[in-house]
Amino acid sequence: MKADIHPMYATATVKCACGNEFTTRSTKAEIRTDSCGNCHPFYTGKQKLIDTAGRVERFRQKYGKPA
Repeated sequence: MKADIHPMYATATVKCACGNEFTTRSTKAEIRTDSCGNCHPFYTGKQKLIDTAGRVERFRQKYGKPA
């Protein structure tokens, strides 16, 4: 095995958009995410649309029923 080719693997802080924070190990010091185990629809049982770059709104404007 070659020496000095592997990245540093240290403790990282994961921050979710819902405000939840936890620590894990990674090559990055800080990781930001849109959903975590506390707010993800699969684990909570609640439906939640995650809008990435306005895709949901554009879909509703294009195919939505007129009000």
